[in-house]
Amino acid sequence: MSLPTDDLALPAAELARLDARFPLQRVAVGEGAQVAVRRCGNGPALVCLHGIGSGAASWLDAALSLADVADVIAWDAPGYGESTPLPMDAPKATDYAQRLRALLDALGIGRCTLVGHSLGALTAAAAAQAGGALAGRIEQLVLISPARGYGAADRAEQGRRVRAERLDTLGQLGIEGSARQRSGRLVSENASELARRWVRWNMARLDEEGYRQAVELLCGDDLLGYLPPAAPVRVACGTLDVVTPPADCAVVAAACGVALAPIDGAGHASYVEQPQAVAALLRDGLT
Repeated sequence: MSLPTDDLALPAAELARLDARFPLQRVAVGEGAQVAVRRCGNGPALVCLHGIGSGAASWLDAALSLADVADVIAWDAPGYGESTPLPMDAPKATDYAQRLRALLDALGIGRCTLVGHSLGALTAAAAAQAGGALAGRIEQLVLISPARGYGAADRAEQGRRVRAERLDTLGQLGIEGSARQRSGRLVSENASELARRWVRWNMARLDEEGYRQAVELLCGDDLLGYLPPAAPVRVACGTLDVVTPPADCAVVAAACGVALAPIDGAGHASYVEQPQAVAALLRDGLT
């Protein structure tokens, strides 16, 4: 497959495959808001939440690998793609979780396996906690390369630095420049050029308002505060992840009372880089 010369573009055949096999739907969730999702397959619901620099389309190949056993639904988080932003400037994970519940209610989904990657793990954990937005509706929670966040008191100073650095980079380089600068860290040296293209393309399509809200979530909330969840849980991480390294993810796994599952040879965006391996991990837990 020939690749386009624009480093932020995808081959036309990839875009056509995305739209044909993992089509976009716009779901009204009340109060004039909507959530954009991509969906394919048949079976029990498997709901996938992306990280701060990605979007629903990033789950394409993992979703296609699971379409024979699951109804795979990947959202564009509030403020991403065509999803309406949340009304507050500095939302917490519980605010995203409430929007997620509204989405599942609108789709008529009573129970699901919930998968959160990176910053999506914060929303997933908030939804799955005792008394959370989806408590009692989650068959299994899967956290892949979970981002802990910087909302705990002992991480507040680091959070201020991360917020300033990310927003300064956004102001200086814009969304596309940020994508060029940051996307390389999301995959390992083993990643194919096409996987790298997918990561850059997703990141270059971010909306500034949604990204700013997500930065506030990252810097103002704490994953460990939502753990352990009120559902069976697995925690996984790419062995070559330099964004949320295995040692950090092991802390999250310990807070859940489980062992960390390695995704061998994968970087942070493991489900883009090694979609079949991640699909195998998720397939094992489907009921």
